[in-house]
Amino acid sequence: MSGRLFRANTGNSVGLPAPFEVGHRPPDRDTPFWVGCGAVLEPVMQMRFNDLRRRDVITLLGGAAAALPLAARAQQTSVPVIGFLHPASAGLEGFAPQLSAFHRGLGELDFVEGRNLSIEYRWANDRYERLPALAAELVQRQVAVIAVPAGTSAVLAAKAATQTIPIVFSIGSDPVDMGLVASLSRPGGNITGVTILSGLLVAKRLELLRELVPTASVIGLLVNPANSYAAAETKMAQVAASTLGLQVVVGNVSKESDIDGALATIIQQQAGALLVGADVTFIPWSDRFVTLAARHKLLVSYAYREFATAGGLMSYGTNRADPYRQVGVYTGRILKGEKPGDLPVQQSTKVELVINLKTAKALGIELPMSLLMRVDEVIE
Repeated sequence: MSGRLFRANTGNSVGLPAPFEVGHRPPDRDTPFWVGCGAVLEPVMQMRFNDLRRRDVITLLGGAAAALPLAARAQQTSVPVIGFLHPASAGLEGFAPQLSAFHRGLGELDFVEGRNLSIEYRWANDRYERLPALAAELVQRQVAVIAVPAGTSAVLAAKAATQTIPIVFSIGSDPVDMGLVASLSRPGGNITGVTILSGLLVAKRLELLRELVPTASVIGLLVNPANSYAAAETKMAQVAASTLGLQVVVGNVSKESDIDGALATIIQQQAGALLVGADVTFIPWSDRFVTLAARHKLLVSYAYREFATAGGLMSYGTNRADPYRQVGVYTGRILKGEKPGDLPVQQSTKVELVINLKTAKALGIELPMSLLMRVDEVIE
């Protein structure tokens, strides 16, 4: 700036251009010195105000830019994380519809994995002994909810791992008898879910076998002793069989190589038909079960339709997708703020009867019309 400094009586200094040099007075000595300075002061003050605004804006923008990563991180950490515990493997045959149903249930509460929800999957790969460690991992991960859509042993492992994190189950046993909930209507505690009430299904499967083989007096039952549900299923089968005047003999299958020996034992005990227990870890071995049953000309009722589609004679059980969807819905409701102890245990009532007509013909069985009228699906 070319002018010298003009000092006002206030002690403040403002840089002004000539002709207001030191010692210069306005033409009219009675006129205050600031009169006529407006044209000069206004652009100077405006310039300083603009500079100030620019600095404030730059500071504001810089602060906002610095805050963006923090905001982004905060948004990421706000996404809830849930655990998914399953006794089988991720590649379980025919499992895609069940997993899709679980996601569909979450979607009913507006939760979508990868968008506003993260899921930690833990698969035991058909090894029940791994479930406690996997449940402990989810607890250590501090997930918001643990979803256990299949397997009594998996639910018990989750229950043993935490008494605070909400757990949503789907099981075939009575959750009250197992000590999971106080009652079906008011579970209390941190656990709720869906029950299939498989006792009724076991009894129905025995009735269906009796229709096919009315002369049979002994029925075989294959269970996995590593599954906590095996004892309950065996007891339910024995109670149902006694009302029908039947005897149940049990064979244990913990791994695929056990199937041959277990079947041989049951056949030696004169079993006229066979029930294969409701254990999801059996599904990957369906081909082995079906092949051996055909070799021994044995009539077998399975709990899952995957066996019937693989060539098994008949399956009768729940539509497995429905409980998975219900588990997803309850998981979403808990994420929305509801307490598991206030959510009544649901009962899954969707069941399906599937018969493989080709296998029936190979076994020389003439299916009664009363049975065919109740079939939900016939595989030819």
